[in-house]
Amino acid sequence: MRTVQIKVSETDFQKYNLGSGEIKFTDLIEAISREYARKALLECNEIAEQVGLSKMTMDEINAEIKAVRDAN
Repeated sequence: MRTVQIKVSETDFQKYNLGSGEIKFTDLIEAISREYARKALLECNEIAEQVGLSKMTMDEINAEIKAVRDAN
């Protein structure tokens, strides 16, 4: 096994919840991936609000899904 040292700002260290200071590479990848997913979800929510999708009811959503499936 090899060791890689990475300098991380205190802000990012806390932001990504890196714990004790020594973590496995796979845990680092997981932490970064979670942050990217969180940002993507926030962006999707923002877009949904801008175009009015966030106000759709479950019945409207199901009707949209049915229409697409019926069209195929």
